[in-house]
Amino acid sequence: MKIERIEWKRLHLPLKDPFEASFGRLAKRDFLLISVHSEGETGYAESVAMPFPYYNEETTDTILYMLDAIMIPMLLKSPIERPEDVDRLFSSIRRNNMAKAALEGAVWDLYAKQQGLSLAHALGGKRKEIDVGVSVGIEPSVEDVVRKVEGFVADGYKKIKVKIKPGFDITLIEALRKRFGDSLPLMADANSAYTLDQLDLIKELDHYNLIMIEQPLAHDDIVDHARLQHQLNTPICLDESIHTAEDARRAIELGSCKIINIKIGRVGGLTEAKKIHDFCQANDVPVWCGGMLESGVGRAHNIAITSLPNFTIPGDTSASSRYWAQDIVVPEVDFLRPGILAVPDGPGIGYAINWSAVEALKVQEKSYSHTNVTI
Repeated sequence: MKIERIEWKRLHLPLKDPFEASFGRLAKRDFLLISVHSEGETGYAESVAMPFPYYNEETTDTILYMLDAIMIPMLLKSPIERPEDVDRLFSSIRRNNMAKAALEGAVWDLYAKQQGLSLAHALGGKRKEIDVGVSVGIEPSVEDVVRKVEGFVADGYKKIKVKIKPGFDITLIEALRKRFGDSLPLMADANSAYTLDQLDLIKELDHYNLIMIEQPLAHDDIVDHARLQHQLNTPICLDESIHTAEDARRAIELGSCKIINIKIGRVGGLTEAKKIHDFCQANDVPVWCGGMLESGVGRAHNIAITSLPNFTIPGDTSASSRYWAQDIVVPEVDFLRPGILAVPDGPGIGYAINWSAVEALKVQEKSYSHTNVTI
């Protein structure tokens, strides 16, 4: 695989409605569309960092620096035979996982296209379709969330995830259970908003038949989560705490969780995501694919990884229309049937880029080749 050129375009993609979690509120996605070119084929991926370092330490600007100063020059000068080589190439760089994932994902798409395979098949996925859920952010009132959930239930989503924070938690969950009953597949995502000092409050969530409580405690913790899990019947799902397969091993051995959320960007790419999947499968720990408000390019990567067999819980990869008036892929990501997405069987990610939309959203761009990069 002779990589000839790498490009990024910085895009500002406005959300149809602002999305709020415990760590902040977003009105638009600020992200990079990555293109890796080789021998007539192009692979695509996107960065998933936010403009502020509240979910993790990365931002769009830190990713730009890492790509420009370090990672793109490294990739252009290194022989690559398979996408896993990119994971090994960047292994000496500590963290910066979202920057790594953006480049590695484009190489995975490129490799799959060169081999005439779908990205899902290249990863070892077998599913032809996947169940999907939806993530509902914090709204001005409980009633606003209930109304949104009513619409998503009508649309057929297979799981409802609601964001919670202290003061916007028990009353919300209680209202949803009162409106929809225990049959609604419901989970709560805290994004590290609680501490063990609030143990009695967290334990109240045990009464509501939740699928899971996601990352209730600190973003870098697995010890206190183990103490908490031992006092809860509801499974804890770890998100921000898991960056590698080794993190997953430690958390499972400690009893810190019973479920793991795999986000491709958070763990540094598809190669590491697959390692985490495989380890969890061998240890009977279910996984699911979390979302980072991706455009259709990132959604395509999420669909591909979710085709692996241990993704047994519907993920957050909802249809394009959930977030965007217009996506940057054609066709847009849409339901095959209510709550179900088809896994593309065409080469690579299975979606084409809507270049007119990209050009309209572009705020910055840069191209790198062997002639204009010091390598």
